[in-house]
Amino acid sequence: MRLVLALIQPTKLKAVQEALANAGVERMTVCDALGYGQQRGGGTGGETLASRPHFRRKVALEIAVNEDFLDRTVEIIAHVARTGRTGAVGDGKVFVLPMDDVVRLSDTVRGPEGIS
Repeated sequence: MRLVLALIQPTKLKAVQEALANAGVERMTVCDALGYGQQRGGGTGGETLASRPHFRRKVALEIAVNEDFLDRTVEIIAHVARTGRTGAVGDGKVFVLPMDDVVRLSDTVRGPEGIS
């Protein structure tokens, strides 16, 4: 079991959600997020950066997956969330984290079966 945490541009949320649903990945949590990375919240990589970073709006997707859905989930997000053909600084990141256990609260089923 893994937890996929993706930080993407808000404008890409609908396309990512639809692509994941078409691949059978239909459960996720979506949260608004603020942050900065390589650009420190600036515009393009070539601009002069202010002394203090500026937060940029992102959307955080949290998706618990079994191993058989991991690669397709990451590949879809990495492909669909990019801007343009080659992507750009500020498109976001995908993190894959180990998940030791899960408990579905409705019936207390644990482990991989608890994800569905």
